[in-house]
Formats: sequence, structure tokens, C-alpha cells
Amino acid sequence: MIPVENLFEAHLTVTDLDRAIAFYRDVVGLQLAYIASGRQAAFFWIGTAGNAMLGLWGTGSGPQRMALHTAFRVSLADVVAAPRALRSAGITPLDFDEQPTDQPVVFAWMPAASVFFRDPDGHLLEYIAMLPHEPRPEQGVVPWRVWELTHRVDGR
Repeated sequence: MIPVENLFEAHLTVTDLDRAIAFYRDVVGLQLAYIASGRQAAFFWIGTAGNAMLGLWGTGSGPQRMALHTAFRVSLADVVAAPRALRSAGITPLDFDEQPTDQPVVFAWMPAASVFFRDPDGHLLEYIAMLPHEPRPEQGVVPWRVWELTHRVDGR
């Protein structure tokens, strides 16, 4: 079993992404972290960067086909071990595009390592661990093994 440390992120569907970005940035006061315009999504840090996150998804964008998405902060060692642990429990580990995977992905703009999977009702769940490196937004989302080759990675 993977020990969950805390809830890392929540996601909301919005009808107008630009309006929602302005609201959460200017009214709520959240720090805009990243806009994934190709996916009609925006991400905000809650509190300090790397602590917790809010994701906003424009109506009709990819994740709207899921009922809910919840991410659990775990240790890096547990994220790396999660694909094997999930498979041994009869659960398919997934990458960011919801394809079966045998390794975590790294969101280089954060940076964080992550593995997704579904619960019995189809909700998309995620194990995630922040990485101790500088953000590299130009790298996008990369497989764990690619990140590992170019960064010193402790915690496994």
C-alpha cells in the first residue's frame, strides 16, 4: 500500500477559461503556474509553489470525460514504485495521456513525478511527488527515465 501524505490538487470544469483564469488570479489571489493552451487548461499554485494546486479545464477539454480527478502527494520512491505496485493489485498504471505505462511521467514545469490510475467507478486518481529541481517548462511532460538521465534524482 502507498501511504498518502495529503491531498495535492483539485480540478474544476469552467465554461470560459480566460474568465476563470482572471477570477482565480485577480479575485481569489492564486498564483498562475502554467497554461496548457492546447489542452484548454490552466494550473494555479495554492499557497507556496509546490504545496497544492488547482486545475481549471475548459468545457469539452480532455479530462471532462472523467467524473473526478484527485491527486495524492506521496514520496518520490512511492511514485517510482507505483506502476509495479498498482499492477500487482490488478490496476493499470496510466501516463498523462491515460495510456498504460510502466513508469511515472514528469511534469517539467512544476517539476513533479506522477502516475495515474482509475478507481472502480472510473475516477482518475494520481500519485504525485514534487521534485527538487528547477522548473523546466520548455520540456513539457516527459517520461521518468528521460528526466532521470538528465537530472540527479534522490529519494528513491
